[in-house]
Amino acid sequence: MRLAIVCDWLVGMRGGERCVEAACELYPDADIYTLVHIPGSVSSQIESHKIYTSYIQKLPGDIKNFRRYLLLFPDAIRRFNLDGYDAVLSFSHCVAKGVKLSSKIPHICYCYTPMRYAWELRNEYLKTFHFPKRILASLLLDYLKYRDKKTVSGVTHFVAISECVQDRIKRSYGRDSEVICPPVDCSRFSISTEDQGYYLVLSALVPYKRVDLAVEAFRDFGRDLVVIGSGTEMERLKNKASKNIHFLGSLDDEQVTEYLQKCAALIFPGLEDFGIVPLEAQACGKAVIAYGKGGVVETVLPLDDISNKTVATGVFFYEQTPTALRDAVVKFEENRDEILPLNGRQNALRFDLPIFKQRLNDYIISSVF
Repeated sequence: MRLAIVCDWLVGMRGGERCVEAACELYPDADIYTLVHIPGSVSSQIESHKIYTSYIQKLPGDIKNFRRYLLLFPDAIRRFNLDGYDAVLSFSHCVAKGVKLSSKIPHICYCYTPMRYAWELRNEYLKTFHFPKRILASLLLDYLKYRDKKTVSGVTHFVAISECVQDRIKRSYGRDSEVICPPVDCSRFSISTEDQGYYLVLSALVPYKRVDLAVEAFRDFGRDLVVIGSGTEMERLKNKASKNIHFLGSLDDEQVTEYLQKCAALIFPGLEDFGIVPLEAQACGKAVIAYGKGGVVETVLPLDDISNKTVATGVFFYEQTPTALRDAVVKFEENRDEILPLNGRQNALRFDLPIFKQRLNDYIISSVF
């Protein structure tokens, strides 16, 4: 089978790129098509494939600022010529699923979420603009939503990363989907009982991740918070932080694992489509303190669920307020003996990389043949 892999962009290794990496391992001869690729920014497994980029790659300006050309993304993705492939596998949270194909070529879309800023988080994004830019941004989002919905007919099979996203696909696109959860590579992690007393946030520093909530909650809270990650919110968050909050920027995988293994617990304050980071923490035997909505309800077993108490892997809070998050931290500290490291590890193993690869491969074969 000659397979083409299509993804939105390749500019760093996050959860979505881990899924692409797994597909590359499954299909070592597959070609990759993407809007933009920063060489060296993704794993050697991905880099070993032939990578074709769109005209966005050659437009003026620093390639790291490619998002300025958002309006051109739908057109750019449709310009790829994928004739001659037996099947296409797209990994999409923006425009990858909009690739133009012959009706004879099966197109399986592994959907992280319908385009966030056009659908679920539209109002959140518009809040960041002042009038009259808000009016222009609203018109842009209307256009992107229109183009996004037009591409649905080109997808023959949808795969959702979670039940949460499965529901969004149904509401946004009117399409059914299969749920195949993203992988956590448990072989990268081992159980650790070491606890150096700090709480950890591991996240891109962008508004919807709600790292600001963690900063506000831990400000003058008497506990250390370590924040790993970079993004547009960095300076704003630093300006809000007190001396017990430490920003480390982006770190490599080995360093991230070390911080995970030595933390008291992971803080996960945002509403996520799935969330691989909580599974990475659990693979290290660490508890997760999370906002109890979205994909995390499928990956963390909360202490306040009586049926799961003996296998609890974390604590949920249900209001995105500093007070609710602080209360959850205190609850964790009062009950930490009930959240055993082995519980987290065993729970994470349900989402281990070999399981993901087997399920994805089986689904692709059944869909194509």
